[in-house]
Amino acid sequence: MGRVASSVDNTMIESFWSTMQRELLDTQRWSNQEQLASAIFEWIEAWYNPRRWHTNLGMLTPHEFESLHTVTVTAA
Repeated sequence: MGRVASSVDNTMIESFWSTMQRELLDTQRWSNQEQLASAIFEWIEAWYNPRRWHTNLGMLTPHEFESLHTVTVTAA
């Protein structure tokens, strides 16, 4: 990536943290650290990564994007 302390390097993770804060962390109070860790894992693996629309993928989910790529490769 870029130089040390470059704000450009932090943009992606700052956006991720902001989204997680808004969509998960601010929705309830967590009774213990294990419950919070489990909720974060579930949110990332079951929602954010596979089903959430991504602007870099043309507002497609990763699954939709991969399906388009697979169809294109198979047809060629």
